[in-house]
Amino acid sequence: QYDSVAGLQRDVGTRLLDFLDRPAEAPRAVLDLGCGTGFFQAGLAGHYPGARYIGLDLAQGMVDFARGRDAGAGEWLVGDAEALPLAGESVDRVFSSLAVQWCYRPDHLFAELARILRPGGRCVFSTLGPDTLHELRGAWAAVDDHRHVNRFLPAADLAAAAGSLPGLRLRLETERYCMYYQRVGELLSELKTLGAHNMNRDRPSGLTSRRALQGMLRAYEVRRCDGVLPATYEVIFGVLEKA
Repeated sequence: QYDSVAGLQRDVGTRLLDFLDRPAEAPRAVLDLGCGTGFFQAGLAGHYPGARYIGLDLAQGMVDFARGRDAGAGEWLVGDAEALPLAGESVDRVFSSLAVQWCYRPDHLFAELARILRPGGRCVFSTLGPDTLHELRGAWAAVDDHRHVNRFLPAADLAAAAGSLPGLRLRLETERYCMYYQRVGELLSELKTLGAHNMNRDRPSGLTSRRALQGMLRAYEVRRCDGVLPATYEVIFGVLEKA
């Protein structure tokens, strides 16, 4: 059911396609890092016709779904972005939309990208910034001190990680996306379907009490405007180039 609720993911990924370049020498291999259901395989194939497409995701179920969608569309791998199962200097371009936010060791991630990219290679990626879902975070803060919402790395941390590795150049820019809901429950259900589980170490253990949940819902209602509830996403777009 992932694609049925992945509106933001489609919008951000489509925007990320605009960051792809058209080099004089056509790329031989393109990696879709965090490919999910393989939704952007067609867009990448259209932009880089003739390139070998490799879709990679940490989730076996996602890879199985993507492979079943069109078995002949490319190659599909299960793997970790911080330990890529690919040979050194084997990829020309990397496309990664809304997957990097789950990598909390950006130095490991960028080191792996530097390893697999050929000289002159490039990675375009989108990730979530720390202001993502600040409305939901604020509503939970009104009822307890636990972290109920994932926190993501700021752009400064990404820039520092890339800057610590020789031969890499990183350019970043930030855009904000706002989604709207009739009820907070719609947002929570969407996050669950997307698999965006709370990864914080200090997340609450056990089930959240009904009283705490009702308190959060009341706190979120204060933000209702024009009949809908907003949910903001801070999206960071990056272009990583290897000398």
